[in-house]
Amino acid sequence: MSFEFEIVATDGKARAGILHSPHGDILTPVFAPVGTAGTVKAVPPRDLEDLDAQLILANTYHLFLRPGDDLVRDLGGLHEFMCWGGPILTDSGGFQVFSLADINKIDADGVTFRSHIDGSQKRLTPERSMQIQQNLGADIIMAFDQCPPPNDRAEVEAAVARTHSWLRRCRQAHPDDEKQALFGIVQGGIFPDLREASARFVTDMALKGYAIGGLAVGESKQEMYATLDQTLPCLPHNKPRYLMGVGEPDDLLEGISRGVDIFDCVIPTRLARHGAAFTQAGRINLRNARYRADESPIDSALDNYASRFSRAYLRHLLIAKELLAYYLISLHNIDFLVRHVQNMRQAIIEGSLREYAARFLPRYLRHGLTAE
Repeated sequence: MSFEFEIVATDGKARAGILHSPHGDILTPVFAPVGTAGTVKAVPPRDLEDLDAQLILANTYHLFLRPGDDLVRDLGGLHEFMCWGGPILTDSGGFQVFSLADINKIDADGVTFRSHIDGSQKRLTPERSMQIQQNLGADIIMAFDQCPPPNDRAEVEAAVARTHSWLRRCRQAHPDDEKQALFGIVQGGIFPDLREASARFVTDMALKGYAIGGLAVGESKQEMYATLDQTLPCLPHNKPRYLMGVGEPDDLLEGISRGVDIFDCVIPTRLARHGAAFTQAGRINLRNARYRADESPIDSALDNYASRFSRAYLRHLLIAKELLAYYLISLHNIDFLVRHVQNMRQAIIEGSLREYAARFLPRYLRHGLTAE
């Protein structure tokens, strides 16, 4: 039962499920906070457990460069290294490498790049990505792929062909086992025919799960939703579906409504470092002078440790550049997204997701991304 996936309820295209893993069950849909370097920025694992975060993501590229995957392996693997007992997902390192376009060189075999830390030359191939992720010991690992700009057809076509070639090699380098679940990644930019062809190829590999990559990288929201509408029906109903790098509250709802099961994003902690917080009425900027004497919590609908503190106090911490601000706002933002997704899971079970969306979206999008 290590990586069995069961669907317990549906509501339209939305699914509530359970993904069994060696480090515990993951109730889907699920939002995974990102722990790039083996830590979710500013938030201890103890607090993630209290928030009921059931899955976290760690970054292959960053851990490969520092402290090194061999060291993590020798110290007991990533779970032991970071004192996290729950499931972990690692990306392949591909997105980070390809985002550093000015310091990498892509060929048919892999990618040569220079470390952003010390400038030393490094090499990633499908086989090396698999080896790194095996050393890290994550529960869910990702195939090495190429993430191209979504609107350049020629570049997307080349990236899809390379992604497929590399997936074959990842599969050969990582035999099917009960310790790690290998997910393939569907690419294709915003082009329906390329997405369908990629989905057919990737699902023919009979993997434990499937990811949709190459979105939230410059296309419009409507283009992203249209691509999901095109791609999700091509993926097996009985396997988990993972939308990579997406975490805005409205995008989570749109993705879940279309049948996505797993999400990850850096947005809750990244926003916190800039003083921004999610609320039911949209995103707010706590640096704004209007909160100087505001005694209310960030969002009265939540009850976490950050809820003890007023907006006025949090603004003071931000202006004074006190580190506590980043911890408290990160805690709040993660809690907001985790609860939002859990609420949608419960609504799917109750058959009321449409009603949840009707309550949540108009209120949130009244301000949404432009609030203050």
